[in-house]
Amino acid sequence: MSRRFIFSSESVGEGHPDKVCDTISDAILDACLAKDPLSRVACEVYAKSNVVVVGGEITTTASPDYTALVRDSIREIGYVNNDDVFHADKVFVMNIITAQSPDIAQGVDARSADGKDTAEQGAGDQGLMFGFACNETPELMPAPVMFAHRLGRAITKLRKNGAVDWLRPDAKTQVSVIYEGHKIVGISNVVISTQHAESVSNATIRSFLIDEVIRKEIPSELITKDTQFLINPTGRFVVGGPQGDTGLTGRKIIVDTYGGMGRHGGGAFSGKDPSKVDRSAAYMGRYVAKNVVASGLADRCEIQFAYAIGYPDPVSIHIDTFGTNKVGEEFIERAVSQVFSFKPADIVRQLDLLRPIYSKTTNYGHFGKDDADITWERTDKASALKSAV
Repeated sequence: MSRRFIFSSESVGEGHPDKVCDTISDAILDACLAKDPLSRVACEVYAKSNVVVVGGEITTTASPDYTALVRDSIREIGYVNNDDVFHADKVFVMNIITAQSPDIAQGVDARSADGKDTAEQGAGDQGLMFGFACNETPELMPAPVMFAHRLGRAITKLRKNGAVDWLRPDAKTQVSVIYEGHKIVGISNVVISTQHAESVSNATIRSFLIDEVIRKEIPSELITKDTQFLINPTGRFVVGGPQGDTGLTGRKIIVDTYGGMGRHGGGAFSGKDPSKVDRSAAYMGRYVAKNVVASGLADRCEIQFAYAIGYPDPVSIHIDTFGTNKVGEEFIERAVSQVFSFKPADIVRQLDLLRPIYSKTTNYGHFGKDDADITWERTDKASALKSAV
């Protein structure tokens, strides 16, 4: 008999202080790549009260206006209300960006160097990356995190199109899904906390979000009389964003990936150009895992691979299908190695990553999006995998 359990995942809105920082980091990355596709960017942002600190290492022939990019990003998010301490036109921007370390550059660049074993482009750092896919949703993503993202997107859309004037940019969502084995049988609770204007009552917020967001975005057959709705459970959320909390690039890595259902190697994505395998190899992992599931070789798939800095080939590759494989995992692993190349330069080429596409990835997950620029969501290698097996 299949075990019954509950699994929860969260998402955060564009105005969450950490996502504010991710948004700025990716806007700067895109601005560099738009002018210089070979830019080396590792941009991290800190935000608190009315201060934004932009730091990291950037080597590029582009000349981005960092202050303008910061203000434009904040304005697009929606921090433009006169009662906001954190305001697009009023924040103080501190720039402490330096160039990429030459020691790192010689390991990453496709050139020979003293002490380097190969002239090929190497990984920008050591580390382990994971990719994951499952057949729970049309996007081949875990349902809990996809439901949480749906709620967050809906709240943002309602705020930005002016449907309600009391919504503010900071928000968090969370969905707890009931499983029997790998089968979804219901939702136990939904949590939404959204920043709001001081004038609106908690009762109004609760009624609106249940009727206009939750019931429209969550499949009705999964909501029962026992499903619990927890809406702004503290009773008040007027002070939010970087005024109420501190923001930092790269702190929402589980929101960015699989909501905790797939493992994560630890490296963050936003603000990093694709020479950084923290980002590009994680995208490659998703591409591989999604194609394995799309091919019908397994219902769930997780892949892990690892790198050494400056070295072009992964030092390990591992596939786990959690007992859902239709053929031996060793055959799937062998087919994956035949169909895909995991060298950093080949990942960049296969996924066409030297483009200013990264602002599209920042919010509501880097995976599960239907966008032609998000190349790692394609399932164009499914047939090749089946043939290789």
